[in-house]
Amino acid sequence: MGLERMAAVTQGVTSNYETDLFRPIMTEIEKLSGYSPGKSPQSDLSIKVVADHSRAAAFLIGDGVLPSNEGRGYVLRRIIRRAVRYGRTLGLKKPFLYQTAGKVARVMETAYPELLDAEAYIKNIIKNEEERFFTTLDTGLRVLEDALEGLQASGASEVPGNLICRMYDTYGFPVDIIHDIVRDERMSLDMTGFHEAMEQQRLRSRSAWAGKAGYDAGQPYNRLSARGIKTRFLGYDQTSAQARVLLLVRNGTVVERATEGDSIELVSDSTPFYAEAGGQVGDQGRITGADFDMEIYDTVRTPNDIIIHKGTVSRGSISTGETINLMVDRERRLSTARNHTATHLLHAVLREILGKHVKQAGSLVRPDRLRFDFTHFSALDTDTLCKIENRVNEKIIQNTPVHIEEMAADDAFKTGATALFEEKYGERVRVVTIGDFSKELCGGTHTERTGNIGLFKIVGEGSVGAGVRRIEALTGKAAVAYTQNTSNLLQSVAETLNVKAEEVADRVRKIVSEHRKIEKELSVLKARAWSEASDRLLSEIRTVNGISVLAREVPVETPAALRDLADHLKAKMKSGIVVLGSRASGKVMLVAVVTNDHIKRYHAGKIVKQLAPIVGGGGGGRPDMAQAGGTNCEKLPEALAAVYDIVSTMPT
Repeated sequence: MGLERMAAVTQGVTSNYETDLFRPIMTEIEKLSGYSPGKSPQSDLSIKVVADHSRAAAFLIGDGVLPSNEGRGYVLRRIIRRAVRYGRTLGLKKPFLYQTAGKVARVMETAYPELLDAEAYIKNIIKNEEERFFTTLDTGLRVLEDALEGLQASGASEVPGNLICRMYDTYGFPVDIIHDIVRDERMSLDMTGFHEAMEQQRLRSRSAWAGKAGYDAGQPYNRLSARGIKTRFLGYDQTSAQARVLLLVRNGTVVERATEGDSIELVSDSTPFYAEAGGQVGDQGRITGADFDMEIYDTVRTPNDIIIHKGTVSRGSISTGETINLMVDRERRLSTARNHTATHLLHAVLREILGKHVKQAGSLVRPDRLRFDFTHFSALDTDTLCKIENRVNEKIIQNTPVHIEEMAADDAFKTGATALFEEKYGERVRVVTIGDFSKELCGGTHTERTGNIGLFKIVGEGSVGAGVRRIEALTGKAAVAYTQNTSNLLQSVAETLNVKAEEVADRVRKIVSEHRKIEKELSVLKARAWSEASDRLLSEIRTVNGISVLAREVPVETPAALRDLADHLKAKMKSGIVVLGSRASGKVMLVAVVTNDHIKRYHAGKIVKQLAPIVGGGGGGRPDMAQAGGTNCEKLPEALAAVYDIVSTMPT
């Protein structure tokens, strides 16, 4: 018996929705919508759906799932959109689900305090998704109307299934809304085609999700797996080992022998090479034998734990069954390990400084750098980034031992170790513990003590999606090199400005301030010059078809300056057409502007399209303003002279 059913029994009610687990959420929905229970069966159903989906969305986001177009994220997106659609039947035309999800956090705070801790984050994610969906609905309605117009024009009386599927899957339009829209047009829906198209979409989605489980190696490796063969990984304790070759694959085909120059994939019965997983890149290194050398550039793993070494035979030949020596690039492995341990410290520090709502949303661990994606609702300012960086370096300086233990998954979860929601864990897991500060489930390689990391330096922070931030950082020698380069650059700027390094910021601010002041003064001078020039230019206006037309070459250097002068002349002219041309750096620039009272008759874009070929170029634009360019500077006078003929022959 589930929690809700037990609550219904103990509270003496006949429905889960009447319990104190749902009632406060439903009251919030009733307050927002103005509907009360019992008003109609449809509104009662809508309130229950919104309440149920509010809970689901809050818990999913609290567990680290974010709206997306695949996997669990797609399920979450569909839940939110379905709740929004039912909310619209209650008259809720603006984002509302984020408020009902906030009520969920307060209802469940006793049993799930982490929901309340992450309330602001959860509400922010849902609100952003709602706003996007409301925009999508409006866009989808326009798309559907255009499609229906085309169908009706062709005499069709049925809406095809693939269109219904596209509206449902892309724009979130439920079939009943589409049915309501087309009912007045006396059209039917191809429901058979719709179900077939939806099934195809589900298969594609399933395939995309399944493809994430590991390296898609193909039949040769599947046959190994069918025999129960797995590669024994030795790399946690050593970076070199002897092993026996089990399989050689060249261009997707099993071969018994490979020779110098062949690019192959090699499987051995055991290996010290770490295969790409958990965000950590695969090892590189060398494999040698009695009569061959092979350079390994990548290592990957199949879903069935077969480790594949990808590389090129650089000397001699190798055959299946041979004994080989496998040697990981040790320096590269150590650099990768430093970065991986640093990501664990960073994760713990982020949760400490930003809040417990922070969860890992992705990572990349390479020997030269690390990247860490995490859930958070706003950008991090410089002061916060400095606090994070300093705190990580404090933990590095403490030189805490990194303790790694393998245990049963259930026991690991009981210890409070952090697990990634998206990851699938086996019965046995590795728990990486750094003092009393960090404890995570992780299958990657790590340094023995935090002090081995040396230095941690953040080099970037930004957004990678709604509610997800990314920090990029360096450690060890790479961090030292970055710091030295930055210091050298600062010193170089200081010498150029003839000030001390600590005075650079003030000096640059002063220069920028002076530059802005000069720009303002220059703008005033330009305005004065343009005013004087425009008076001269306006005296050259001709009347064509009863409207004022000015076509003139002017000495300006940039397209922006040409547009500004054209706008200035248009404003002074009040009514008419202005076409200006200029030559700069061996190229022609043209701009045409038309005042609002003439744009229905004279289209600036059409004017420049006829002028552009004369100067050997192309262009176009809006009815009120258009631009063109060309390479034949000698033809500019001819193009400007043609303006008057073009205007005179345009249809009235």
